[in-house]
Amino acid sequence: MAAGHRAQWKGFLKFGQVSCGIALYTAASTSERITFNTINKASGNRVNRIFIDSETEDPVPKEKQTKGFEIDNGQYIIIDPEEVAATIPESNKTLEIEAFIPCSEVDDVYFDKPYYLTPDKAGGDAFVALREAMKKSEVVAIARAVLFRRVRAVLIRPHGKGLIATTMNYDYEVRSSTKAFEEMPKLKIEGEMLDLAKHIIATKKGEFNPATFDDRYEAALAELVKAKMEGRSLPKPKKVEVSNPNNLLAALRESAGLLKAGAAESKPKRTAANANQGAGRQRATRATASKASAARSPAHRKAS
Repeated sequence: MAAGHRAQWKGFLKFGQVSCGIALYTAASTSERITFNTINKASGNRVNRIFIDSETEDPVPKEKQTKGFEIDNGQYIIIDPEEVAATIPESNKTLEIEAFIPCSEVDDVYFDKPYYLTPDKAGGDAFVALREAMKKSEVVAIARAVLFRRVRAVLIRPHGKGLIATTMNYDYEVRSSTKAFEEMPKLKIEGEMLDLAKHIIATKKGEFNPATFDDRYEAALAELVKAKMEGRSLPKPKKVEVSNPNNLLAALRESAGLLKAGAAESKPKRTAANANQGAGRQRATRATASKASAARSPAHRKAS
């Protein structure tokens, strides 16, 4: 892993009677996003957070704060931080694979956070053997380990020269899709309406490339901060033209007609997704954000 990347967790990956040293590195981060502080409008100073008693409204210092579980309206069981710490299971630093399953059996609604999983210096052979065997068998692995003070289920899958380990949501954490869709109307779409929808899909087919998706909200924030620092008027949002078709069929016909008319125009060539392209996306984000921070004085930093 490149310099500047620090392993979030180090331990061992075990499958059967084979084990190898591994490290987990964060695969996704929000550290590049623009953040704001809360400011006192009158003084321009940063506002500090103070905890107060909900009844007496007196400030409560950190050393007098503890944890509590509400059992009734306004009634709590007091739980000391030492008691919470005692419930954390001991870690043997082993990510043990429990089963290999077909890739198609995994519902990504259970995905939580991805990590790049790399071999330690002494475990390269076993690591590569596992990676190649999983590729050939077209399977992913379900493992379990104590990660970040919790027992977590982890999905491991081959990715390029390494593996990706994704922490999983537990079943009780995932809401029922049946409940979410229970009020969906029972409609049957067929004939011209279905053909037009399929035509639009066929015309718009492409390949997923994360580098083509720019964070327009972050870019707008950077431009807003830059405009404020330079004393320019704030950028005005573009007016959105909202179509108001009489019915769905008319909208589908209109969409299909527009796509057909533009079919002769050249399309930008898309390439398949690759996690390594994230570096280019990060550079673009940093370049946008740097416009806002380049001219920032110490006084501006304080009131950022």
